[in-house]
Amino acid sequence: MIKHQATVFAGIQTFIESLAKDDISDERKDILAPLIEYIQAKVDARAPINLNFICTHNSRRSHLSQIWAQVMAFYFQLEKVYCYSGGTEETALFPMVAKTLEATGFSVQKIGGENNPVYAIKFGENEAPIIAFSKTFDDNFNPTSNFAAIMTCTQADQGCPYIGGAEKRIPITYEDPKAFDNSPEQSAKYAERSRQIAAEMRYVFSQIKY
Repeated sequence: MIKHQATVFAGIQTFIESLAKDDISDERKDILAPLIEYIQAKVDARAPINLNFICTHNSRRSHLSQIWAQVMAFYFQLEKVYCYSGGTEETALFPMVAKTLEATGFSVQKIGGENNPVYAIKFGENEAPIIAFSKTFDDNFNPTSNFAAIMTCTQADQGCPYIGGAEKRIPITYEDPKAFDNSPEQSAKYAERSRQIAAEMRYVFSQIKY
């Protein structure tokens, strides 16, 4: 039983509603199933849900996954969900990610940093912003125990066999839009990847019963 959806910015609301038409293959549903099971078990236990999305540079896919997971948890009014992201190394949030989110209806504000800027990303008028910046998965900003590590790229999944403190390790990998940087297809490919991640996170949280 899902409660009435919570209020996000109008542009994001329209975007999320449009995702209901997106097809998610049975293969991807099987990949997403362990995350659904992890979240459902936490809901049943009335325990906090900590999700750390991890890729190599914490610059693109892991941030998009963190942000869309947090938004979908809010949209379906699932409480005590805390989404994080990290990398096997620290770089910077790639600017095209911020532009892609702005084009979807988010309010994105740079609040500090130069080489590794810190952004406040708002998805609702009266909601606290998501703080986004590149960091390693074990940074002090992230949880140290009682969390699921969601591996969003193959390199991080293969190159980082142990995530300290993680209760569960879940590979949900995505193709890197970085392959299209500085090409005429860049904007479209970042939007495509963001939409795929948003649609899959919408599916995940729509399956949770509480």
